[in-house]
Amino acid sequence: MSRTDPSTASTGSPGKARNAAVARRPGRPSGDGRDLRQTLLDAAVACFARQGIAGSSLRAIATEAGATPALLHYYFGGKDAPMDALIAAVIEEKLMPVMQSLRDPLLQAGDDPKALVRGFVRSVIATALAHPWLPQLWVREVLHEGGGLRRLMFDRIGPLLPQLLAERFARLQAEGRLNPRLDPRLLVPSLIGQTMFMAASAPIWRGVFDAGDVGADALCDHVLALLESGLELRDV
Repeated sequence: MSRTDPSTASTGSPGKARNAAVARRPGRPSGDGRDLRQTLLDAAVACFARQGIAGSSLRAIATEAGATPALLHYYFGGKDAPMDALIAAVIEEKLMPVMQSLRDPLLQAGDDPKALVRGFVRSVIATALAHPWLPQLWVREVLHEGGGLRRLMFDRIGPLLPQLLAERFARLQAEGRLNPRLDPRLLVPSLIGQTMFMAASAPIWRGVFDAGDVGADALCDHVLALLESGLELRDV
């Protein structure tokens, strides 16, 4: 027995069904199934970043999307734990592709230490500002003990990005091209602090210091000037 899309039930055709559904639910998003699913995922990400995963209900996410809880049940598992399926979809379709995109500049940098640091800083800051939910979600669900994504950090994100970066730094240090006083392992969270958390705290420091004029390029220039002096980086 096939499941029935709540947006097409009891009507003569999909087109008429969609119009009828919109008429019945003024707040319901329009578009095909893929558009609706992406709208729901975007709403889930926004709620998770703002309220935390544990603090986000299906009803709150549906309201954020301008939809109904029935649509979340339809697209994310029916009666079988739709919240779990929704969280899994957010991880696979929203978070992990972003993490993979941050890895690419590191692979392209090769053995040039300046290119490695610059690629990381510019890509993280650009990505964090382009996806405001990312630094907020990171603080709430990775940094905090008990966060819903902390295990993901150890199992998947760690090997994908931080461990790769630490290994690259250790090799550069062994070659005499990185400050010997630095611990390559601690260098990674230091870089994250100067990028991800700078983006997360941007509303605060922009307000405190009247720094609304500081955009992505200016922030990158500042962070790189700070890091390159302290790291004693050397060109290839």
